[in-house]
Amino acid sequence: MNRYEDIIDKKLDLKKKRRTHMSALPPKVEASDQDYYIIAREGDRLDNLAYEYYEDSSQWWVLAQANHLGKGTLIVPAGIRLRIPAKRELHALLKMKQAER
Repeated sequence: MNRYEDIIDKKLDLKKKRRTHMSALPPKVEASDQDYYIIAREGDRLDNLAYEYYEDSSQWWVLAQANHLGKGTLIVPAGIRLRIPAKRELHALLKMKQAER
């Protein structure tokens, strides 16, 4: 499975006879009462935390969106407070992304 499969939309531009790529913005991750918070430790990464809390490292973008992180790196600065969206919120986001297709 390609980790960019869900965020890159490829289409063929018939007028220009070439393939174009369109980036899809990930949905906003709303806060809920069921979210919980952790303090990041040295060496924490978004993909590893996604695997730890969601059992799926490809959902790193949920943690990045929720905490305004991930611009160029998956490394999380030590000592910051991270919001971990509830699994219920994750399932709602995934359904929303599938409906957009």
